[in-house]
Amino acid sequence: MEINNVYSIYFSPSGTTKKIVKRISSFFRKEKVSYHSLLSQRKVNQTLSPNELLIIGLPVFSGRIPSLCKELLKELHGMNTPAIVIVSYGNRDYEDALIELKNTLETQGFNIIGAAAFIAQHSIFTDVAKDRPDKKDIEIIDSFSKKCFKYLDFYPNNYKTLDIKGNIPYRKISKMPITPSTNKNCNYCGICSEMCPVHAIDMNNPKNTNKQLCISCTACISVCPQHARKFSGLLYHFAAKKFSKKYKQRKEPEVFIQDK
Repeated sequence: MEINNVYSIYFSPSGTTKKIVKRISSFFRKEKVSYHSLLSQRKVNQTLSPNELLIIGLPVFSGRIPSLCKELLKELHGMNTPAIVIVSYGNRDYEDALIELKNTLETQGFNIIGAAAFIAQHSIFTDVAKDRPDKKDIEIIDSFSKKCFKYLDFYPNNYKTLDIKGNIPYRKISKMPITPSTNKNCNYCGICSEMCPVHAIDMNNPKNTNKQLCISCTACISVCPQHARKFSGLLYHFAAKKFSKKYKQRKEPEVFIQDK
């Protein structure tokens, strides 16, 4: 099957999910690929034809895909459009996130030809899965990509619903009790407030964060030019030590691909 266009979507507050999606997308000629960041461009309003391809990557929050992303993707539709779905997680577990993403897109008109859960450096407890995806991960990403694209030569022949790890009903989402704070380096530029996907940071005083709205996505930490935002405090350091010890053993990516 000839793919006319590739539509690559990602939500990547810390930047690692973006890297994975761009790596997969790079197997197509760049003039065919367009990118959409749910962090900066926000809502998607697009219908893709059967001869287009969707590549989408989301991070795992508490074993699920971010609720915000499901809302932003409501107006994304396919017409039996092939799709590759991936989630990235920080070496704990992706639990129901991948099957949730798969099911969400299937109800919106997409046929999932490949799905994968890749490991990325944990965005909150950064000592966990440090510097991942690494060389070994990239090799698996590339192998997965090549197999998915090879399957497109046969699609839609032999297409069937992928059997993916996960539970229905999905696990209950639990809110992260830790939020970033601001230190004295802050110069009130407001970049963090502009980038916050849930508008939790006061535009007039970026040192004020609404802890009820904050989803601890780390976008504010990643974009701050002054390195003024970070996780800190006794609760954070205690949780980081406990988490790092519990999830120090390396986990490997899991991939699911259509048979030819």
